[in-house]
Amino acid sequence: MIQKSDRVRKIHSDIRGPIYEEALRMQAQGIPVLKLNTGNPASFGFTLPDSVRKAVSEHLDEAVPYCDVKGMKAARETILNYHLSKGFQNITIDDIFIGNGVSEMASMLMTALAGSGDEILMPTPCYSLWSNNTYTSGSTPVFYRCDPENGWNPDLQDMESKITDRTKAIIVINPNNPTGAVYSRETLLTIADFARKHHLVLLSDEIYDRLVMDDLPYDSLAALAPDVPCVTFNGLSKSHIICGFRCGWMVFSGGEELDEVKGAVMQLASMRLCGNALTQLAIPAALSDSESTQAMLVPGGRLYEQRKAVLEVLQQVDGVSLVPNKAAFYLFPCLDKSKFDFESDHDFAMQFLHEKHILVIPGQGFDWHDDLRFRIVMLPEPQILRHAMEELADFLNQHRK
Repeated sequence: MIQKSDRVRKIHSDIRGPIYEEALRMQAQGIPVLKLNTGNPASFGFTLPDSVRKAVSEHLDEAVPYCDVKGMKAARETILNYHLSKGFQNITIDDIFIGNGVSEMASMLMTALAGSGDEILMPTPCYSLWSNNTYTSGSTPVFYRCDPENGWNPDLQDMESKITDRTKAIIVINPNNPTGAVYSRETLLTIADFARKHHLVLLSDEIYDRLVMDDLPYDSLAALAPDVPCVTFNGLSKSHIICGFRCGWMVFSGGEELDEVKGAVMQLASMRLCGNALTQLAIPAALSDSESTQAMLVPGGRLYEQRKAVLEVLQQVDGVSLVPNKAAFYLFPCLDKSKFDFESDHDFAMQFLHEKHILVIPGQGFDWHDDLRFRIVMLPEPQILRHAMEELADFLNQHRK
């Protein structure tokens, strides 16, 4: 048998891994499964805003030819103004690349930046996009711990202790997936100081920055550290319900230190000719339409009410502890292993699927191994989520020691 590349041997994607495949097998047998594994709002009745629909439908012809390698000018100008409004300094339209989702942007950047012998600091728990792209770049992920006792903010002492002469970059996911945390300004400033002190690149995944709840203040890392080389990632998949459009971008900031890396990204972008031009038509309209996004986050809005439905049930279940999410639609609860008969988080998730026909992802899928956790995606209607959590409570009662 022909062997696969050693760069993909450590790749894992538990969100669509073995438990997900078991859920598909069950569905093929006619068993209904509530899939709380992936953040795909349109699968749960969310619809794209009228502003986006109109922008795309009325300008289709503009997306027929290849567009600029970096992205359509109008779209990049809108992105530029958006990030300037967030406090970015000294960036221009030439610092912006638009691509087929943050996933493609992360792949391009890691290929351009990291190589054999490099270490990339990233959080645990971590969205696997980042660890997987580290593996495929030939570099090594080094995980710093995020602390549930401190609102899931990074453990700064742990982070600094893991910086070595091989460390090249620090990845920050804020707002966070899978915890829904929003990091404090003090935390972000300290991370920027680490990068400044050790001459590191900051990679800031901020795709959920428009989904911050409870009127919580939010700071973009590049805005707090304009002198530090930083690449910021963002997109429209979640805030404007267009995951399938694959519309994301990255912004270089911090001066000229990243010029060589930016040039390498340009080479990679040129290889694929251009990002999907059709989806770029949505960017000016979407970033001008904050109302449709905000409506989901306030009392009566779906994301607000869905979180409320989950918390009202789970916070009453003995043996379950959690930190309520401050953004996005993810929750990362903990099960007290001393009270239940599960051998592992994988064992819990598989049994939950088989017995209650509800799919969640175990914590190890996010490179978390400290205790028994799992991620819930809070996207179904509130009444459906409430019933699912009641089923979870019943399931846990059946598995008490």
